[in-house]
Amino acid sequence: MSLELSGKLVKLMPVQSGESQRGPWKKQEMIIETNEQFPKKVAITCWGERVDEVQNLQPGTNLNISINIESREYNDRWYTDVKAWKIDVQNGQSQANNDVGMMDAPVIDMDETGDDLPF
Repeated sequence: MSLELSGKLVKLMPVQSGESQRGPWKKQEMIIETNEQFPKKVAITCWGERVDEVQNLQPGTNLNISINIESREYNDRWYTDVKAWKIDVQNGQSQANNDVGMMDAPVIDMDETGDDLPF
């Protein structure tokens, strides 16, 4: 599953690293606040070279992030990860209307209908 998320960088968490059977690894979580009518905060995990990409980002930077959402089971409990696979810095104003999950509402011209009811 591949999705896109737009929002403002709130915080970069500390880099975590370790050694696995496949070799060394590093990851870093970043907290994003979405550009919606009711903003939500989302923790997004960056792995490998993505960690290097986010090191110079400052809080308040508007980002457009391509993500994968994946769940896994461990000891009868399910854990969900939101992993970034592409990160783009937005130039200029945020693009709230392009967020995943946002729907284009019809625009009603009040002068045309004569009342304020949408139906």
